[in-house]
Amino acid sequence: MNIILLGPPGAGKGTQAHHLVEERDMIQLSTGDMLREAKDSGTEMGRKVADVMARGDLVTDEIVIGLIREKLQGDKKGGFIFDGFPRTLAQADALAGLLKEQGETLDAVIEMQVDDTALVQRITARSTCAGCGEVYNDITKPIPADGICPKCGGTEFKRRADDNEDSLKQRLMEYYKKTSPLIGYYYANGQLESVNGLGEIDEVKASIAAVLDK
Repeated sequence: MNIILLGPPGAGKGTQAHHLVEERDMIQLSTGDMLREAKDSGTEMGRKVADVMARGDLVTDEIVIGLIREKLQGDKKGGFIFDGFPRTLAQADALAGLLKEQGETLDAVIEMQVDDTALVQRITARSTCAGCGEVYNDITKPIPADGICPKCGGTEFKRRADDNEDSLKQRLMEYYKKTSPLIGYYYANGQLESVNGLGEIDEVKASIAAVLDK
């Protein structure tokens, strides 16, 4: 099963992807993670990525599609979660072509719907464990009182520099300009399913499970 998680920054896509990895043995394909992995891999594609990043240029869609192709040709486990890609209609078309080329299907596109005001409140309270990436929130899931991450035992927590109201509003504007057209694209293709992304983590997880188990 291959799926896309859609939603603005901070909607909880990464958190839900982690649950799908753990519970359904799926593989999370995060653009950022793939680029960092490729840069250090020493492969031909990795050298291309390293060169582009060293110059400070944007990585092209062609390179990202190439990285995804490599992943699709490897161990598929329980399927793939596309997290952070596609972001544009051109990328969506490219991904559709790649999946067809590899004999794969896109089984669901899950839109995590959120209210912008509530999202800003959620994100400005967010922090992550520096050791394992577990996400915490001052309001809904605070860091344990003993300051120890129960997942990995780490004691260092960090906040993203751009997890502030002004930066988040700018990131939301970019999302709505570039990525929100994908909602109409996948709706027209009959692939779009929407869930409430502002529920409790377990509630959102159950909503996604209901979509995948149809």
